[in-house]
Amino acid sequence: MSTTVQAQGAEGRKAQPDHLGHVIFITAAAAMGGFLFGYDSSVINGAVEAIRGKYDIGSAALAQVVAIALIGSAIGAATAGRIADRIGRIRVMQIAAALFTISAVGSALPFSLWDLAFWRVLGGVGIGMASVIGPAYIAEVAPPAYRGRLASFQQAAIVVGIAVSQLVNWGILNLADGDQRGQIAGLEAWQWMLGVMIVPAVLYGLLSFAIPESPRFLISVGRTAQAKQVLEEVEGKAVDLDVRVAEIDQAMRSEEKSTFKDLLGGRFGLLPIVWIGIGLSVFQQLVGINVAFYYSSTLWQSVGVDPSSSFFYSFTTSIINILGTVIAMIFVDRIGRKPLALIGSVGMAISLSLVAWAFSAHLVDGKLPHTEGVLALIAAHSFVLFFALSWGVVVWVLLGEMFPNKIRAAALGVAASAQWIANWAITASFPSLSDWNLSGTYVMYTAFALLSIPFILKWVPETKGKALEEMG
Repeated sequence: MSTTVQAQGAEGRKAQPDHLGHVIFITAAAAMGGFLFGYDSSVINGAVEAIRGKYDIGSAALAQVVAIALIGSAIGAATAGRIADRIGRIRVMQIAAALFTISAVGSALPFSLWDLAFWRVLGGVGIGMASVIGPAYIAEVAPPAYRGRLASFQQAAIVVGIAVSQLVNWGILNLADGDQRGQIAGLEAWQWMLGVMIVPAVLYGLLSFAIPESPRFLISVGRTAQAKQVLEEVEGKAVDLDVRVAEIDQAMRSEEKSTFKDLLGGRFGLLPIVWIGIGLSVFQQLVGINVAFYYSSTLWQSVGVDPSSSFFYSFTTSIINILGTVIAMIFVDRIGRKPLALIGSVGMAISLSLVAWAFSAHLVDGKLPHTEGVLALIAAHSFVLFFALSWGVVVWVLLGEMFPNKIRAAALGVAASAQWIANWAITASFPSLSDWNLSGTYVMYTAFALLSIPFILKWVPETKGKALEEMG
């Protein structure tokens, strides 16, 4: 490494913002996309049974309406990066906010089931864009000394968005006297649940006008003077701005532009490390975590819990999700990625097996017996806790670290795509599977949690304490 590059790297690492509070505001504003990601992903939970009743549809059609947003998410995630490189990160945020807003209005006032499905896809595109542009923007504006902590804002915003959506749904249901199709000011309760997303969507759009464009993008399009202003704003006046601009410019010029062809060459078509990334993404979804966020209200009502209580349990589940995420953020760098993932897999397997056993009981007057009902509630919350403190965070950390530099971008794209597909498969299949055998469905999720244990032990690398350049 040359003396010049070393000096530039040192310059970046010593950056200390003059006003850290302002940098935190910029980061929080960008992380509003994560909040909307979490909110939109789980708000449908409160409307599932009302949509089934209003449009008189079966489980298969209902599942497609719920899961179809994930198709839009895949489209948004696949296109956001290239669009952001052409028109800027802020413009992509504004596009995502507009899509969220339009989707919220359309979803609240649908003319038909397929009309509702279209608005869900449109909102999904916004989700996909927000899921990509938020972390990218935060990484590009955060001072290097604070990057790790500020990057965690995105995941924190997602889990807070999930929790807030469940709290809002519960509040709206109570206003409607516990009836998801109850009337409130001329609209049914579920329409309000989907429409309330207008508020955070508009706020996200307004905040995007209050934060600066990424210095990386400004340098890439030749707007160096503006880039220096932003760098001074977020990294402090003590930094040599000419050196920082040169550092960023050199980093962009030296980046590998990986393609799918670079991933080929292993025994089964792809390189082994790519298959490991795909495996991590798929296992993360096949344990059934999104059932807890998309269908928990329906799940509890199917075993005799009244709607108001089922909505409250959805909210408490999301609070447990936040707690688990905080635990993971504290320990992922202390005890390592693999030990945390193993703890999570064992905990999830035990919790899921208990849920499966509880749901195997015969219903009495449409309800689970008391013992099985209490056990199901405790085990379901335990499952979410073990997921959140392990796989919910660890998978994203590993995917960002374990690929060699040359293939990192392309490999991460393939792994993320596998995750969206697995997410769609679980989301689309749950209503039909639960109609077939609810206990059997959870036995399947338990099996995937158990299979993840030897997968971690045999194939997943430990990346704790290693530089990205060491990944081979």
